[in-house]
Amino acid sequence: MKILLLLFFLYFPILNANELSKETSPYLLQHATNPVNWMSWSARAFAKAKKEDKPIFVSIGYSTCHWCHVMERESFVNEKIAALLNKYFISIKVDKEEMPQLDIYYQNIYKRYKKHVGGWPLSVFMTPQKKVFYITTYIPPHRESYAEGFDTLLERLHRLYENKQTLTKEISTIANTKKLPTQKEKSKKTLSLKAMVNSMKKEYEPIYEGFGRGKKFPEAAKLTLLGDLTELSHDKELKRDYFSMLDVMVLRGLYDHAEGGFFRYTTDAAWEIPHFEKMLYNQAELIPLYVRGYALSTKELYRDVVVETIQMVEKRFKSDNLYFSASDADSMGEEGGYFTFTKKEIDKALEHNPHATEIKDAIAFSYEGNFHNKIHINFETQKRPEGFYAFQKALQKIRAKKTYPFIDKKINTAWNSMMIEALYKAAYIDEKYAKEANKSLEALEHLMLRKRELYHQTIPKHKPKQKGLLEDYAFFISALIASYENNYDEQRLAEAEYLLSQAKEKFYRDGIWYLSEDLGVKADLNDKYYTSALSRIIEDIIKLSALKESFRYEKLAQKSIEANEATLKRKLAKVPALANDYLMQKRGVFVLKSNKNNLINNMQTIRKVHYPYVMTLQEDYNDYLVCTLRKCFVKSANLNAVIKVMK
Repeated sequence: MKILLLLFFLYFPILNANELSKETSPYLLQHATNPVNWMSWSARAFAKAKKEDKPIFVSIGYSTCHWCHVMERESFVNEKIAALLNKYFISIKVDKEEMPQLDIYYQNIYKRYKKHVGGWPLSVFMTPQKKVFYITTYIPPHRESYAEGFDTLLERLHRLYENKQTLTKEISTIANTKKLPTQKEKSKKTLSLKAMVNSMKKEYEPIYEGFGRGKKFPEAAKLTLLGDLTELSHDKELKRDYFSMLDVMVLRGLYDHAEGGFFRYTTDAAWEIPHFEKMLYNQAELIPLYVRGYALSTKELYRDVVVETIQMVEKRFKSDNLYFSASDADSMGEEGGYFTFTKKEIDKALEHNPHATEIKDAIAFSYEGNFHNKIHINFETQKRPEGFYAFQKALQKIRAKKTYPFIDKKINTAWNSMMIEALYKAAYIDEKYAKEANKSLEALEHLMLRKRELYHQTIPKHKPKQKGLLEDYAFFISALIASYENNYDEQRLAEAEYLLSQAKEKFYRDGIWYLSEDLGVKADLNDKYYTSALSRIIEDIIKLSALKESFRYEKLAQKSIEANEATLKRKLAKVPALANDYLMQKRGVFVLKSNKNNLINNMQTIRKVHYPYVMTLQEDYNDYLVCTLRKCFVKSANLNAVIKVMK
């Protein structure tokens, strides 16, 4: 129903709609018929606020955000609350996926002021001059134990805005709040491999396998670092933790056992109950981890997870060789409605399965209902039980009668690039994935690279209008490098170099990388949801330095790392992608050179090398040569002999 509604908004005029009906963002369109007089973030909205001398309410969220839906349902369709907003404020809706730089800017203000991380929806009240005087996240319609309600808050903030002396004080308090001081002893940390290993061990929570003791996010960047440290240090404890986490994420509740694919995170520490969103970026960043796990262990479970996840993405998100952004948690009027099962449905799926008892034992306590009297499947075993695949097919038949959740059909350049790179990596399992990646890369170039200018996102059948952000360049360049290492087309490297030069011109000023050309928001190192754009662009530079034997790129990478070295020393494994960049540059990228046929025919053998920073480069000779930026150290016609030296 939501999809039909969005299509209606796009192609037909809407009666009684606010200005968001003119937008293309699925999130903004979801609010187009609210009685709130929403506007999009624009110079016109701020000019209106100045002219009418009204403060501004900015609500930031995204289309598959559960609590954003709740706040709309409770408050933004409420006529009384809408009347207060319309009377006292200029209200602006922001899609955080459309304007991530804006979201990060205000999330940073929230974190500095509140001393803890924010989230979505983010609610910001500011003057027409963009000076923040109140900031919070979810706001209930009426007062609750945890927060003041809209019904009294809006009146209070109106009075605050009218009292300029008090307003100035509140603005100053928020603006001048400093970051939490860091402990002096933390600055004494070194950047040695041992320090990185010890930091990772502190990050890892062994009871439930994962990072942190609350909600469990897959944190692909941190898991990648864990794998790299395992290979560099040969630490048995790290190796155990690495494979334990790979196992638990696909056997417990983070994974969709019926259709494949990963949910965004679990609401508990034990990986049992997810928030049922599926994000493209999660699939894209986790697929390569399971390809790597399969290469190192030959565990069939990992291979199956890669195949199932790609099948799910192609079925739900793929259109004209490109990929939509996400699917919602809510379906049929309830959270997880599509993804959970009744006990009766589970019994029906096991009706003719000779291993029904074993499967029920593997599901364990979940079988009694673990989510609103329904069952979200978790396996308490170390592997999938016998009879699983017949059970899986039976579950799919049951789901076929249900309504799949709303899909956000934005085509995001960064996230599509991630998925394309994942497909190139998955070619280790099946070469057909590289062919699909080639098609998708060409489609993305055709849609988003116009007149040599990269764009950020759009929706189907609409030309993109928003210029690319640092994350778009970073992940697009990374996909181009992955493409080169798959088919050795020199044009891909040339294109990557061009886009890097463009990114440097747009986003790099006085030694600092910025998220966009406007706002002046510095790129951060947050890898919790997906790898930070800053860390990925540095990785791109290091890789291009190795492939192009460029000291100029090496210096740019060094300078970019040094600008963040104090943070890296203090946080170590807490900024995993940057830690990986540092190790990659410090330890050196091994470039394996040979002719195209040798490299392609031996891809599987090369991928099994137990050194994390290996790249391949086509050269016109039959032997295998391994080089770092300043030296070559082994040459042989025997690939296995060469690999032995690289370990």
